[in-house]
Amino acid sequence: MNKPWSDQLEQVVARWKGKDGSLIMILHDVQNRLGYVPREMSLEIARLLDIPLARIYEVLTFYHYFKLKAPGKHRISVCMGTACYLRGAPDVLEELKDVLNVKEGGTTSDGLFQLDVVRCLGCCGLAPVMMIDDKVFGKVAKNQVTEILSQFGREKDEEAALS
Repeated sequence: MNKPWSDQLEQVVARWKGKDGSLIMILHDVQNRLGYVPREMSLEIARLLDIPLARIYEVLTFYHYFKLKAPGKHRISVCMGTACYLRGAPDVLEELKDVLNVKEGGTTSDGLFQLDVVRCLGCCGLAPVMMIDDKVFGKVAKNQVTEILSQFGREKDEEAALS
């Protein structure tokens, strides 16, 4: 295997191999480093642990934490806690889905945004709330969505201009 992560993966597997819960700990390590578990990593883990690939996918698909696709560059979290829900979060979510052309839990085709729904962001006084990466946006109205997103979309244009 001539992948840049080959040695690292072998070290992670060696650290956990033979211990209780080793598969889930290895998958957590990969997920924490990459933000998802690529298929080629799953194949290599199966080979290194001498277990069927199906066993790995049983774990990956059972736990909501694990992702099988690369996350977007920017993670959008829309709060659907009681306060946010009652103050218009469903409308904000629908606008995001329309503008980004993506479903809940999905990533835009350009890989720039990932859209997730969360149960509470702990900002109930600012409801409805959405978060992009680590920046909180409170009292969000449906008509503000495009403007908020443009703050993050510009980075892509600037990066392209520098290339």
